[in-house]
Amino acid sequence: MAEKKICSRCIYDETVPNIVFDEQGVCNYCKTMDQLQEEYKTGTQEGINTFLAIVEQIKKDGAGKPYDCVIGVSGGTDSSYMVHMAVKEWGLRPLAVHYDNTWNTAIATQNIFKVLGKLNVDLDTYVIDNKESNDVFKAFLKAGVPELDGPTDIALAEVLYRAASKFGIKYVLEGHSYKAEGISPLGIMYVDGKYISNIHKRFGTMKMKTFPNMPLTAFLKWIIFKKIKKIRPFWYIPYNKAEARAMLEKEYNWEYYGGHHLENRMTAFHHSVYHPQRFKLDQRNNSLSAAVRSGDMKREDALAEYSKPPHIEEDLIPFFKKRLELSDAEYDALMTAPKKFFWDYKTYKKTFERMRPLFYMLYKSSLVPKSFYLKYCFPLDIEKLKKQQQA
Repeated sequence: MAEKKICSRCIYDETVPNIVFDEQGVCNYCKTMDQLQEEYKTGTQEGINTFLAIVEQIKKDGAGKPYDCVIGVSGGTDSSYMVHMAVKEWGLRPLAVHYDNTWNTAIATQNIFKVLGKLNVDLDTYVIDNKESNDVFKAFLKAGVPELDGPTDIALAEVLYRAASKFGIKYVLEGHSYKAEGISPLGIMYVDGKYISNIHKRFGTMKMKTFPNMPLTAFLKWIIFKKIKKIRPFWYIPYNKAEARAMLEKEYNWEYYGGHHLENRMTAFHHSVYHPQRFKLDQRNNSLSAAVRSGDMKREDALAEYSKPPHIEEDLIPFFKKRLELSDAEYDALMTAPKKFFWDYKTYKKTFERMRPLFYMLYKSSLVPKSFYLKYCFPLDIEKLKKQQQA
């Protein structure tokens, strides 16, 4: 069997959806990162100055209000560090917002209170009914699609917008760093509000009452009529995740939870078990490739790390089965059932493509992240993706 072709610069290989290699063997995703570096001047004085100008505008627009920005917190490295920087370095007055899908680890919850308590930052928490949360996740499991934890992403975004609107805040700060995490390629992975409602309607067993879904009408309300902007500071300023973690441990007695996205047990199952075992996907290649591109890790070391199986907590799978009330036989059947993908269900994908000129203007105005524009607003070769999954 021929070896997989791997990017000569990062560790993405030919199984990554929509990957293309140039004559030097460099993939198109590395080139996208180069384009982001050029556009945002990430980590340079020019990038820092641009962001500091944004900070001053945030302060100006928030004058006279109890808060001038919203920051989503999970207890993870990025969001914890973001709150620290917002208060200590940028002089902002954030409202911390947490979406509790009821699968948090105790460490993550403790981290939130440690950081916010010491910084005297107010917390607004939205807690979904735990039975409904389980029902939504179980619906995605039954649907046979890769985006088991996808509903959390939409719910968090909606909760942040709601909080910003409630307090008249015009800015949401997000802790994403393409330098540290990359941008997940959009191929077989997809999620939007219509996708969630369609899957839950078909496979859920109870009404969706407390889940904060985001239909297209709500999305457009937040970004066009409310004009709530999403700012990603780490796209402008230097950011080193290891250094951030060390600072948090020293200053706040913050605790590490074992890996990227592992602060939530559903997310841990999604990344460590569900993707690798069900779909032969291992999203560690995103952060490992990002580390190689940024010079924080040698390529051979990243490849060696990626060759190892993902770490799985000893009780994670039993915990998952118990939470979703699955017998061993039911779990095995669902994990081996025919695979389905977003093109098998109703979504807003075609709508986003038709609205691409509008979303281009919205991204230029910081009303949607550029990653949304790049990932959601361009057509995909679905037939090619189908063949890739059948291979």
